Amino acid sequence: MYLPNEKRYEKMIYNRCGKSGLKLPAVSLGLWQNFGDSADFEKMKNIIHTAFDLGITHFDLANNYGPKPGAAEENFGRILDSDMRSFRDEMIISTKAGYKMWDGPYGDFGSRKYLLSSLDQSLKRMKLDYVDIFYHHREDPETPLEETMLALNTAVRQGKALYVGVSNYSREKTEEAYKILKDLKTPFIIHQPRYNIFDRRIEENGLKDYASEIGLGMISYSPLEQGLLTDRYLNGVPEDSRIGQKCIFLNETALSPELIEKVKKLNEIASNRGQKLAQMALSWILRDGKVTSVLIGASRPSQVADNVEAIYKTHFTSEEINAIYDIVK
Repeated sequence: MYLPNEKRYEKMIYNRCGKSGLKLPAVSLGLWQNFGDSADFEKMKNIIHTAFDLGITHFDLANNYGPKPGAAEENFGRILDSDMRSFRDEMIISTKAGYKMWDGPYGDFGSRKYLLSSLDQSLKRMKLDYVDIFYHHREDPETPLEETMLALNTAVRQGKALYVGVSNYSREKTEEAYKILKDLKTPFIIHQPRYNIFDRRIEENGLKDYASEIGLGMISYSPLEQGLLTDRYLNGVPEDSRIGQKCIFLNETALSPELIEKVKKLNEIASNRGQKLAQMALSWILRDGKVTSVLIGASRPSQVADNVEAIYKTHFTSEEINAIYDIVK
């Protein structure tokens, strides 16, 4: 029987999510990869246990996480059933809908029909009465934004979600969504964009500053650029790496000589800071307090423990910041 670490809340840092009453751990665990049907169940369970023992209370999912789509939610529900459901009130569980989930015209994008049906399916897979955060996963160019936002509002009014968020929205669409949901008095508290040292679009388009100004929380996904912002590829391609295992989201063409040279220089800065490159990459995202949490993935428990160390070194000197920007400009 799993008994969590009694001191799990002593070292983790919890940040308020925008202007809401909700706090998120500075490091959250995403189940995008390594929690599908092809993964080992005991390893999945050990990763979740390790995360919870370290004070990670937020577990992020989506309807299509797998393979197959829905498998990550099913497996997470199994883990809850095995020995963690009694800790439900200590957890923040989020899910999303917006990418293709089933065949036909009602299983994709942002219609009211799709979002509310998908949320019902997600709750059944995880055997939950509600999720803490329900996201629209991506913009829908055809469905009126008001319809999509009203569907999120309905999820809250029905008691199936406590808060709502958006993911992969532009600054302009985020502004529109914010205005609609504010009028509806829907607790819109978070945006989940892609953000890392190599991908700084939310800085360039103003989304990061805008979210901070209006009090919208932010959680970054792919903070390690699918493993490129680690020391994994400094000396070739390990067989057990994402590239070595032919991950569909990352292939060997990404490892150009120019990129490897940048990674080596970043690794040197991290080493001088007393960090691993992955830790520095996470610390960099949290450096200014505008990002509530970084969303990590993990294929083994030790990765979770390593990544959590990033929260203790989020201060960067101006020289370090300038050096990093010079490398990746």
